[in-house]
Amino acid sequence: MTSVVTLERLLDARSVWRGQAVVAASAAQPTGHAELDASLPAGGWPDSALSEILVAAPGIGELRLLWPTLARLTAAGERVVLVGPPHVPYPQAWLAAGVDLRHLAIVQATGRDALWATEQCLRSGSCGAVLCWPNQADDRALRRLQVAAETGRTLAFAYRPLAEAANPSPAALRLVLDGRPAQLRVLKCRGGLAPARPLQTAAWS
Repeated sequence: MTSVVTLERLLDARSVWRGQAVVAASAAQPTGHAELDASLPAGGWPDSALSEILVAAPGIGELRLLWPTLARLTAAGERVVLVGPPHVPYPQAWLAAGVDLRHLAIVQATGRDALWATEQCLRSGSCGAVLCWPNQADDRALRRLQVAAETGRTLAFAYRPLAEAANPSPAALRLVLDGRPAQLRVLKCRGGLAPARPLQTAAWS
């Protein structure tokens, strides 16, 4: 008579290989730009993660890219923090973009102090999004920001020079904004292949 062996006994005896448990993908937060959402595997910004925006030159739409997200977050009463912005934000432009300035905070810091402040804001879990402008940040510093975003379940955005595209990064998403007129390219996206076709940003203004 053939004996019946339970699956539990086989697993306990290590006679059957057990695959890793499937981890659910992180929720995505819409970017506010339909074409960009459609191009990203998660359908929006990777939640609780660091996204890098590599910019060829200031003033080519890098703030427009995030304004819909920041407007949505502040409208819901979530705090948005800018750490070390290169210029003083122009209130009228932010208001026109729908950002509720009552929920916008600015931290004036540079260098390592700015990285430290960004990490603390992300870890706190009290922010909807944290934006920073680190001109010099190595892989270790960026990894700390990525871990802090995961810990605080916060959207993290780092604006960096385009030259940094040649260096590896632990960021879940890397975007390049360049050209005249400006276009957006996806260099890296967690969960799928980056689309080969650049996205035109003229319709975002």
